[in-house]
Amino acid sequence: MRYMGQGVLLLSERGAAAHPFFLLVPGWGQLPMVVLATLATVIASQAVISGAFSVTRQAVQLGFLPFLTIRQTSERAIGQIYVPAVNWSLFVAIVALVIGFGSSSALASAYGIAVTGTLVIDTVLFFVVVRVLWRKPLWLVVAGAVGFLVVDLAFFAANVPKVVSGGWFPLAIGAGLFVLMMTWRRGREIVTANRIEEEGPLQVFVSALQSAPDPPVRVPGTAVFLNASGATTPLALRYNVEHNHVLHEHTVIFTAETVGVPHVAVAGRLMVDDLLFPNDGISLVTARFGFSDEPDIPSALRLSREQGLDVDVDAASYFLSRITITSPAPRGWRAGASTCSRASAAMRRAPSRTSACPRTASCP
Repeated sequence: MRYMGQGVLLLSERGAAAHPFFLLVPGWGQLPMVVLATLATVIASQAVISGAFSVTRQAVQLGFLPFLTIRQTSERAIGQIYVPAVNWSLFVAIVALVIGFGSSSALASAYGIAVTGTLVIDTVLFFVVVRVLWRKPLWLVVAGAVGFLVVDLAFFAANVPKVVSGGWFPLAIGAGLFVLMMTWRRGREIVTANRIEEEGPLQVFVSALQSAPDPPVRVPGTAVFLNASGATTPLALRYNVEHNHVLHEHTVIFTAETVGVPHVAVAGRLMVDDLLFPNDGISLVTARFGFSDEPDIPSALRLSREQGLDVDVDAASYFLSRITITSPAPRGWRAGASTCSRASAAMRRAPSRTSACPRTASCP
């Protein structure tokens, strides 16, 4: 109705084209309208910020972006988060955008391309979901997609001539983010494949230790090896056995999982696996944390003692696996992209008793 009112105003008064929104109200109501428009802008910007946080978190979880600091702001809702890096990046980008374009009218072309392009993409993705996930009949999907795309593509086509006058900006941002995410994903796939190959199955590694003709020397103490998966052998553990030929008397492979509930009860937090050899001092500990829980390795290990795991938490040494990326031939800016992040920073463990064992992964 507001757009129809503006249309009537423009047809009756051609001079109202400069500010049709504010000229819809009488003079006494323009100041309250400015206040209302400002509040609406704040609400809309908050929706954009929250959406950026959610999309960023999904991209991290899907492997399209590196690990970022994500703070949970709600004790009950998993989607209420704050991502400092995204927040400040948006701030800097928006300030630069406003200064660069100079006025809201200059931003109209960029806005039109962004909005209509988003409509087209959302329509395509929605009907892909309808067909692939909801398994609706093909004729229904095609009919619905054509009906929506006729309108969406008409709006998008009307904005295509504005690419030169500012519409290029959202296209450039989208292309840049696409290249960045695909580069990270490809690099991560290469590193993950190499890492899994080097790690090997954990159960096979433990079984080989039991049957080895020259087993490693067992040294006193407790060693905790952090690993992303309980199915593979931590590189730090394999490195320690193969190169140092020693193994701590009590060796714990520790993995952490985050589940979709705010908190995990202490009684159901830990799973301890002796890996088929209950008397060899090697155990796999899997800790489950809620999205509002703060991962705390020492506290989790203290809980494991209640399940019969003999570990000295206060004197334990922690070992991390660190991968260094090498490329035989640098390829532009991608050669400087690192696919290694410090996941250990998110967990509480004694830095003075933490060691990082380096390994090298080659990117073809």
